Amino acid sequence: MNASPSLEKLLAAAPYSLPQKEKRAILADRTRELTQRHYERCEPYRNLVDRVFGGARALQFARLEDAPFVPVSLFKTRELRSVGPGEVVKTITSSGTSGQAVSRIYLDAGTAQLQSRTLVKIMQHFLGVARRPMVFLDHSAVVRDRQSSSARGAAILGMLPFGRQPFYALREDMTLDLEGLEKYLEGTRGQPPVFFGFTFMVWQYFVEILEKLNRRLSLPGAVLLHSGGWKKLEALQVSPEEFRRRLLAAAGIESVINYYGMAEQVGSVYFENPLHFLHASIYSDVIIRDTNTLEPLPPGRAGLIQLVSALPASYPGHSLLTEDLGVLEGSDNPATGMNGQYFRILGRLPKAELRGCSDTFQKPVPAPA
Repeated sequence: MNASPSLEKLLAAAPYSLPQKEKRAILADRTRELTQRHYERCEPYRNLVDRVFGGARALQFARLEDAPFVPVSLFKTRELRSVGPGEVVKTITSSGTSGQAVSRIYLDAGTAQLQSRTLVKIMQHFLGVARRPMVFLDHSAVVRDRQSSSARGAAILGMLPFGRQPFYALREDMTLDLEGLEKYLEGTRGQPPVFFGFTFMVWQYFVEILEKLNRRLSLPGAVLLHSGGWKKLEALQVSPEEFRRRLLAAAGIESVINYYGMAEQVGSVYFENPLHFLHASIYSDVIIRDTNTLEPLPPGRAGLIQLVSALPASYPGHSLLTEDLGVLEGSDNPATGMNGQYFRILGRLPKAELRGCSDTFQKPVPAPA
């Protein structure tokens, strides 16, 4: 799929350079293109638009808020792709707890390349252009099957191009290879490493182990990138502030950057800005919707998070209603040095409320104006 004029505008700019109003207009154009594409090429998506959003007339929306959206849970029960089986070069599966169905995301070569291209630009904004030693707080087995990746494996594979001399700090039994890590850090001394891991794994298998062993690492200039839900840490009453404080005490890492992303929109990641809010790049945006009416909400009001991405051309993942609750905090704030909207996550919608929301969504509703 050749890049459209709206996509070319986004790819030509730095990832946080466009003011929110300008970005939103370009992203609306791109979303209309993708909505038309998926409506024509993906039967389950077309059925959804016809039933819930009023059919083909819903494709001609003016505001991004009026674009049809897909509940993210639909990827667990339907095969959603807009390309033929022979065009799929990679299938990504979401991470689910035992017994849960997983989402399957089908990537063609063009979409995979586009996701990689935008991820590079976002990562370079935070880490710079030079590749640095990279430590994965995980084990190497999660990336062995590159044709069909779990969300965890896909995230690690996505990070590999931004570092060099990758080191996996955990053994397959999830124990910390501290001796191997210290040897690796000694061999790369003078080159501040980038650490990457999922939030709870960083806490349980790295921070707490260093504390139990009464060992402290000295890592001036190192950066930790981490992602994943905070539910387990909240159960332990560990706040983001305490997470950063104890990581600094145990490992000497001062720069800690959380990010939010999902298997259903690889490449459209939301990194933490200097105010510790998650920030939308020019390739994506956030809409908050009322949990009962699904109407869009203004900043400061909590609701369901909808994520819009300019990237998915091989599957209808360009406008997704998540199961996460959040609130918009602002946009184009000079204090962040970044244009665009930023937000915070409040947690997952309770199952009872999620079922109620799903029931509401399944009822036919008028097409957006």
